[in-house]
Amino acid sequence: MSARSSDASGSASAGRLRARDIDRVNARARLDAAYEEGQLGADEYDQRSQRAQAAQTLEQLARLTADLQPGKETPVAAPPTKPAEASRYPARTRARDSDRAATCLILDAGLADGQLSAKDHQALTELAGEARTLGELADLTADLQRSADAPGVAQPPRSYRGQLFGVGVLVTCAALFVAGFAAVNRPAPIPVAPPGVNLGVIEPVVVKIPNLHTGEGIAAFFALYKAKFGDLSVDELNLYPDYAILKRMVPGQSNRQAEYDYRGGFQQRSTPTTRKSDAPVFDLGTVDTTAIGNLAARALTDLNVAQGTISYIGFEINSISSPRGVPPAPIIRIYVGNKASESGFLEATPAGAVTRTSPFKG
Repeated sequence: MSARSSDASGSASAGRLRARDIDRVNARARLDAAYEEGQLGADEYDQRSQRAQAAQTLEQLARLTADLQPGKETPVAAPPTKPAEASRYPARTRARDSDRAATCLILDAGLADGQLSAKDHQALTELAGEARTLGELADLTADLQRSADAPGVAQPPRSYRGQLFGVGVLVTCAALFVAGFAAVNRPAPIPVAPPGVNLGVIEPVVVKIPNLHTGEGIAAFFALYKAKFGDLSVDELNLYPDYAILKRMVPGQSNRQAEYDYRGGFQQRSTPTTRKSDAPVFDLGTVDTTAIGNLAARALTDLNVAQGTISYIGFEINSISSPRGVPPAPIIRIYVGNKASESGFLEATPAGAVTRTSPFKG
């Protein structure tokens, strides 16, 4: 089995754990607050923000905020994590297919929450498939934060031999003691039960994705998006209630476009395709998230769709209707539909001004 690449290695110590997208978001939020309070100058704020975006470990993020006074920022809620569990098996113990599968689940989670790049995830997954021992598998995930419901490591079954031996000795002694009274009093049998094992109740932990059709949910998504890609530029974005699909320029390659899926973390859905280098982009930073959230709530009644729900909110550049010489304008469309296939939509500017409505005409 080949060794791990240098960019995929790490220590199991808390500080050297890999950073998630949500950890970068919270570090950026603290830097934002520090800048507003005057703790950081403009140049230093820009430098630290860039380093926070590129940070790979919790230790790197901690260094960027270690000298700051606590701010009043409200961090984005982060899903709980748990430390890596140590196996009682020796590291040289052979791994089962189920052990390799459990490791791959942890790697998949690391990709989804931004701890691993697609390249690292692919390399580590391949190594997991080739792993022959539990020690090799443990090395692959030692530097990853794990969700509270992440699969545990292989553990040997608990042995009761010593406990049962002790119980047997006590039973024997008790039997000899009562044997002396056998002639006048028949002893009652002494109940002996093996010691019970209380594993407790394991409650599943469900990390809820905010409703992306509310102002708060849209703002939270934009913060995660910027933490992931380093900017708020997008070619096309569709927000569904609990997931999103988007197309954007591949970072650092203006002539390449890729499609991404967001379901609590960002994952590339397709190989990059050709893109015009000068194609206009939608700047999500211009969106008034509160206004769009309010508009979405009103659309349920304004579009005359009985018992309707928002299908999705789309963000794109409206290049078709732009007059010659006028730059293409960003546009937001809110679609509403119901189970009877009745639908309507409205269009608005990033500031929330309605430019067109198409209600259902029943």
